Amino acid sequence: MVLLAGVAPEPLSASGRSAEKLSLPSLQSKMKTDPEGYETELHLIHSQFNSALELFQQQAALSFSSITGVGADPTVAKDLGDRAMFLAQVAPFYPKQLSQFPSDLAAFLKLSARTLPSGLRFHVSQALVLLVNRKIIDMKDTLSLFMELQTLGDRNLRKLAFSHVVHCIRRMNKNHKNEAKNRALQNILFALLQQEDEAKAKRSLISLCELHRRKVWFDDRTANAICMACFHSSSRIMIAALSFLLDYEKIENYDEDSDAPSSEDEMTQTSQVVISKEAVYKAHHKGTAASKKKKKAKLQRAIRSMKRQQRMSSKSSSSSYYSPLHHLKDAQGFVEKLFSRLQTCNERFEVKMMMLKVIARTIGLHRLILLNFYPFLQRYVQPHQKDITNLLAAAVQACHDMVPPDAVEPLFKQIVNQFVHDRSRPEAIAVGLNVIREICLRMPLLMTEDLLQDLVLYKKSHEKAVSAAARSLITLFRELCPSLLVKKDRGRPLNPKARPRAYGEVNVLSNVPDIELLEHEDEIDGSGDENSDEAASVSSDDGYENSDDEESQYTANGGSENEDIVDEDDENDRIEEVSSDINNDDDDDDDDDDDDEEEEEEEEDDKDKVETEEMEAEENDNHEEASGSPPLGDRARDGGNEDKMSKARKRKLSDFEGQLIAADTSLRALKRLAEAKMSHSLSVSTDGILSDEHFRRIKELKAKQAAKTALAQQGFKIPSSDQLSLKRVDPSKLEAHVRLKLNKEERLALVKAGREDRVQYQARTAVKQKKTGGLSNRQKEHKKYMPLAAKKAKAQRSRQEKSKKGQRSGKQFRGKKAWK
Repeated sequence: MVLLAGVAPEPLSASGRSAEKLSLPSLQSKMKTDPEGYETELHLIHSQFNSALELFQQQAALSFSSITGVGADPTVAKDLGDRAMFLAQVAPFYPKQLSQFPSDLAAFLKLSARTLPSGLRFHVSQALVLLVNRKIIDMKDTLSLFMELQTLGDRNLRKLAFSHVVHCIRRMNKNHKNEAKNRALQNILFALLQQEDEAKAKRSLISLCELHRRKVWFDDRTANAICMACFHSSSRIMIAALSFLLDYEKIENYDEDSDAPSSEDEMTQTSQVVISKEAVYKAHHKGTAASKKKKKAKLQRAIRSMKRQQRMSSKSSSSSYYSPLHHLKDAQGFVEKLFSRLQTCNERFEVKMMMLKVIARTIGLHRLILLNFYPFLQRYVQPHQKDITNLLAAAVQACHDMVPPDAVEPLFKQIVNQFVHDRSRPEAIAVGLNVIREICLRMPLLMTEDLLQDLVLYKKSHEKAVSAAARSLITLFRELCPSLLVKKDRGRPLNPKARPRAYGEVNVLSNVPDIELLEHEDEIDGSGDENSDEAASVSSDDGYENSDDEESQYTANGGSENEDIVDEDDENDRIEEVSSDINNDDDDDDDDDDDDEEEEEEEEDDKDKVETEEMEAEENDNHEEASGSPPLGDRARDGGNEDKMSKARKRKLSDFEGQLIAADTSLRALKRLAEAKMSHSLSVSTDGILSDEHFRRIKELKAKQAAKTALAQQGFKIPSSDQLSLKRVDPSKLEAHVRLKLNKEERLALVKAGREDRVQYQARTAVKQKKTGGLSNRQKEHKKYMPLAAKKAKAQRSRQEKSKKGQRSGKQFRGKKAWK
């Protein structure tokens, strides 16, 4: 028990109390219960602390030659540490008397932290942590001091200071975030991170990464500060920042997988999975047992795929995805600067691979264009290259639909030529085919028909990895572009005319998404076989196709909905009929009459459609009045009286007028098509305004149509470009079904695993001698239970055999005896 040194009995008796010896803990508990009654002891211990502090500083000035600390009396350091902790414990009860104590303690620790003994330094740091936790001193005033304490080399002190900084900031942002305080603390850590001192920058980076990982400082400023640490002059700081950026996504995936969805989310997801009653009835009541089993399995697969799609869409729509690379303010500048450092650095290959991965991940995440990155990757694309799967995964990650195909084509060809050929190893062919599939999933325009048909031939390979990779390539192009495959490899695609979008082609929305579902509500809800089959054949897979369940779109190449295409075909047929009539009229004898008849037919056609085109009807009426054409009968009678020259002249004029009429008719047809489409889309409600009921109904119809599509779909759903940019490419999946070569230790372990149940090898004779178990047949014959007559007969036979044996033994020559 430590006694209260320096406290004489006189002051205690003068204050009216007995002169008992008190220890610091007991005095501390009494001062907390009665602060006003122990002010004298407080002043006494405070003065002792100041005197011990001055004495310690004088001893430190006299003996500064020691490396581990001062060589003075250790009792002085111990008394100083005890009194500092005592005053820190009672400081909340005496705010006026100890107002200068926190600043004095912080100044003492800041000035002489490197020269203090480890024990005293730890006790003084604990006292300062206690003062900060009780909000007697602000965290802003001590943050730089605690960051400096982490660089002293004391392991216990570093652990204490680091945990204090993290937990204090976390506790400060627990209930609500104070942006002013957070910004002030962030500025201190950001300034330390930008310093040339490697130790301070490293501890600042570790603190920022820990706070970002714990989702305490989850803002753009912290994310950009961590990303900018990749350009620090110290290679260690750069490697630490790169490793955090690469490992952060694994942490995020683990956290997202471990979090269970709430009950509300499950209710909303299950309510959106709508399967038609007919499909459920067929799966349970129609067909044989085997066919029912297949239908049930197909139904379950469809439900699982729909739930997975809804889960992915909800994750992508919500703001649950976080990554430091995702919050970059200038992603293009970050990638260009890091790539220039990669080209000029002399680091080892592992560090270059980390830089490559970060660059590729940023390009894929933000869909950037860095054309010099792909020729740089070509240097390392070799089957014998170290960590080739990680390199190929980075190459796949850097490909997206915004990159020109010409920039990636040399890299794509090199992968094909280096990995996929007859003299290559099976594992290299499998990896090459998997990489080609992933690149074509993002940039399908790179694949040609001849190359695809050559790659598809590997489906007949005896190696499972090669054949599986080739079949996955076939499955991909069944959805992307079935026309590139041979007829026997196409299977039964949902959309045989599917094609990838051209480079730069963008889908432009012209209406409310999925509004056409309200017009086909009866077909979607219908329970007939034809309606269900037609609805099931609709493709809602990807962004490469224009289908009925997608938005009403106009593509850059003129693609639109199927219904609009049908209407446009009808209008084109009408235009072709009019143009064919014009061309046929040129060959008739009475050209003048036929030309006038054509004009009259055009006028009648315009009059029929005067309700939708009033302005055009007025123009046609004006044209009719200006032309002043005679009636039909008069033209028929007066047509035969003209000469041949006038007919030829009229024929040329009629050709020119026919071309003008055809052009005018095509323009009017396009106008009518656009107006009909707009009126058709707004026919849902009289005023063109959709209510909440309409949107709720659209959501239900979309879920039903997705269910029918999932039931009819044979292949896999192609993700959109946004989903591919968020998805991280796993290098291990590029080596699917590849049996890697085992080393000697692994082979020996595999052999020993098969010998666990075996006994140690022994000779055959030793096994016979040590035989355990049952008796031999001869031994068993002696123990047989036989009747009495059989026993007598056997005994008699044995006596006869012995007698015969004795007779034979006497006649045999046993050798000459030596003693005779």
